[in-house]
Amino acid sequence: MNPVVRGVIYVSVWVVLWGTVASLIDWLLLAGEVYSTGSFAQATTFIVYGAASVVMAVRFSGRFLSQEEP
Repeated sequence: MNPVVRGVIYVSVWVVLWGTVASLIDWLLLAGEVYSTGSFAQATTFIVYGAASVVMAVRFSGRFLSQEEP
């Protein structure tokens, strides 16, 4: 597979994972009335999960973006 296409797919999957996990956590925190919609805490939830996703994506990138075919 073309390395550019592989990279675009890899980043796209991580964006979807980040959005899904952060949204589920956000929903739980909103339902539990931990914070309200539009608050700084809500933005922090997405920022923290975004940062965690970046760290994990970089750590796992070698496995998925290597040039060797299995």
